[in-house]
Amino acid sequence: MAASASEASAPEGPSGFLGFGPGSRDPSLPRSRRAGGKGARNRKKGWKCSRGPEAKLGRDLDEWIAEMTEEIRQWGGLVSEKPNESLFFMDTGNEEKDRKQNRAKEKPLKVDLILQIDSKVPAPKDILAHQVPNAKKLKRKQQLWEKLAEKGVVPRKERLLQERLRKGPVEKTTSAEATSSSRAFYDIWSDSNPLDQALAGKDTWFLEQTKKKPVKRPGRLLKTPSKLPAVEVIAPGGSYNPSFQAHQALLLQAHEIELKRQKAEQKLAGQLRFPTVDEAPTPETIFQEQCEGLLEEDNSGDEEEHGEPSKPAKEDLQAGSGLAPRLPLAAAGEKKTERQRKKEKEAKRLRAQELNAKAARRRRQDIFQLRAIKLQVKRWEAELLQRMRAREARREAEADKPKRLGRLKYEDPDLDLQLSTELADSLRTLKLEGSILKDRFKSLQKRNLIEPRERAKFKRKYRVKYVEKRAFRAIT
Repeated sequence: MAASASEASAPEGPSGFLGFGPGSRDPSLPRSRRAGGKGARNRKKGWKCSRGPEAKLGRDLDEWIAEMTEEIRQWGGLVSEKPNESLFFMDTGNEEKDRKQNRAKEKPLKVDLILQIDSKVPAPKDILAHQVPNAKKLKRKQQLWEKLAEKGVVPRKERLLQERLRKGPVEKTTSAEATSSSRAFYDIWSDSNPLDQALAGKDTWFLEQTKKKPVKRPGRLLKTPSKLPAVEVIAPGGSYNPSFQAHQALLLQAHEIELKRQKAEQKLAGQLRFPTVDEAPTPETIFQEQCEGLLEEDNSGDEEEHGEPSKPAKEDLQAGSGLAPRLPLAAAGEKKTERQRKKEKEAKRLRAQELNAKAARRRRQDIFQLRAIKLQVKRWEAELLQRMRAREARREAEADKPKRLGRLKYEDPDLDLQLSTELADSLRTLKLEGSILKDRFKSLQKRNLIEPRERAKFKRKYRVKYVEKRAFRAIT
């Protein structure tokens, strides 16, 4: 008896219900006796009323009767027994009736009515909307082409279009060799590329406009701005395990760079240094500096000592050379006489004759100096060739140097090195030097790819204003 009761109370099968909490209850299971109002089992009222297969059959029967009653009440009978004509119908509809019923739906919204123009005055005509840019120019161009068309001349676009229409569409034929996996390899950049055979013999401008052929790249873009390599190898002394000689050579190089930097700083500091008391100018030195060049000294004796000829000696030289003596000039403001003008004219004519005779004499003498002239021309050509080679060598030496692309000059970065005391014994204790990003940035500047730059400085637009709050002022 007890076994049958336990079997009847066990669930029929797993329901697969997963609750959110420990107190969740499967709704498919029968409700508890007290929640269903059936009372406790120790009462006569609760004996075998909801246990066993008879109770489950009774519950299923009650549910079936409730469903049948609902169908009879709603559909006037069982749905399974009714024909399709009574359950389904064809809605033919009435357009006028539907329009009257849906008149409110076709009415525009209040928002759209507010935005509509309610003025009785029409809006002015927008002239700019009807104007065509360069209308006169296009009209004249159209008239010109109409006149040329009467003579049989058509534009280039029309000629190309007629040529394409006359040739007809080109049939694309794909050979089996081009699609087979056993075809031979070829270089896509070579001139004998099989992919470019279909474009052979066509107009270059047409191929460039249709993007089937790349535009010819200018020659200046093929030249690199610098011959330096993209990644420069550091000196052997910068290795993690350098030799003694290489490390000392790198330290010497860094030492020389530091000496040059200190020398430049000392020079600038000396130029900006204020003079000391001993070096300060005194009234005597200031007066002597102001008097420089004002006092004339008798330098006639000095001129004779240095070998400068006097005035009579100069006149004798002029007479010995055969040149006409120069006439004394008239005093300023005095009018020349007729005799003086005639003498000046005659002297001028004599000087011109003497110069012409001297030039002719030199030309006659040059005939006998052909060998000297040839040597001079060879010497001059050798000098020009030497200058040209020096200029070419200077240009090649400056090709590897960074150019001045902006307002700042390129400055070499500091050498990444470690002192003798900082060299690590193993890679685990190695101290890293430098930065990859800074190295790449400086390399771009050195190879003239970008201009030298400096970090932007923060410039405050307004002065910082400090305000003391009233509450803090009251306490202090």
